[in-house]
Amino acid sequence: MTFQPLDNLNGKVAVITGMMGGIGFAVAERLAANGARIVGIVRRDIEKAQKAIDTLANAHLNHMVVCADLLDDNQLKLAYTEIKKLGKIDVLVNTVGKTFQYPPTDLDLITDDFFDKTLQHNLRTYYSAIRTFAPLLRDTPESVIVNIGSTAGYRGGGSNIAYSTAKAGIDCLTRTLASSMAPVRVMSVNPGAVLTNFVPNRDENYYKLVKTTTPLQRVATVVDIASAVEACITLLRFCTGQVIVVDGGKNI
Repeated sequence: MTFQPLDNLNGKVAVITGMMGGIGFAVAERLAANGARIVGIVRRDIEKAQKAIDTLANAHLNHMVVCADLLDDNQLKLAYTEIKKLGKIDVLVNTVGKTFQYPPTDLDLITDDFFDKTLQHNLRTYYSAIRTFAPLLRDTPESVIVNIGSTAGYRGGGSNIAYSTAKAGIDCLTRTLASSMAPVRVMSVNPGAVLTNFVPNRDENYYKLVKTTTPLQRVATVVDIASAVEACITLLRFCTGQVIVVDGGKNI
């Protein structure tokens, strides 16, 4: 194993959870353009997802969509069986997630049920996907996992307390698995605010405030995040267990 930088991803298979999200699809576009065969895992709307994945570069690679709820062990086992037919997984990118904006001072809004479901959707899904596909990753030389975390995981805040707690768990998961799964590499890319509709009820002035308080004077885009994921896969090849922050200096 050399872990030398890669000029392209030709011959690589990249599995992306939450592929139809803003970051997930941007990652798919970036990796497909670089030569990877994309396998997108989605929870619903498989026909819509297939139409979207068919628009990616290098369509001759037969990019494919697999439908699975990452909280359902039986569905994950079926997804594993389907993907195993490809013979390997070189890259697993976890982007799936779900949240809602709640003020951190109002604990009554964060019920036990909401807290539990938030951790399930934003943390357990990552672990479940990694656990399921670990055999294929371990059998593939120089494979890599990239988890999408958040700066809320170490500074607090974010859309709500439960969400930031889940994202802190992703950082811990990344560091722990980087040790226990080596030589499989495990990295995290942690955005700050990103121009997406991920948080459905965010205040309309939120992004204006982020821009004015960010040293690089703009809000991150999904392309910024996808580029960092690509760098983890192709350039930062002798790094593992690390968190790459993509926030324009907001949290300096």
